[in-house]
Amino acid sequence: MDRVGDKWSVLILLLLGEGDMRFNGLKRRIGGISQKMLSQTLRSLERDGLVTREVEPTVPVTVTYGVTPLGCELLTALRLMIDWAETRMAAVAESQGAYDRRV
Repeated sequence: MDRVGDKWSVLILLLLGEGDMRFNGLKRRIGGISQKMLSQTLRSLERDGLVTREVEPTVPVTVTYGVTPLGCELLTALRLMIDWAETRMAAVAESQGAYDRRV
């Protein structure tokens, strides 16, 4: 559940769901994430079995990240939540406005 509540994990999984990526490619696509935070989050996702890390012995070393089958299952659930949020954004904003007017 920690991964679902962590904004960086969700963004990383969504990007890797589009296809395998290298570290710098992820960093470029995710605005505002530090190198340290990206490293920590990728390690956590790998530890949880959601992301794979493949090291190629090149000079310099090439590291590619991808989504595991377990990560794909989580992505399916996340996409349902994201779709719900996108379609219900106006209703939530309306409810917030009504609440704020009452308080």
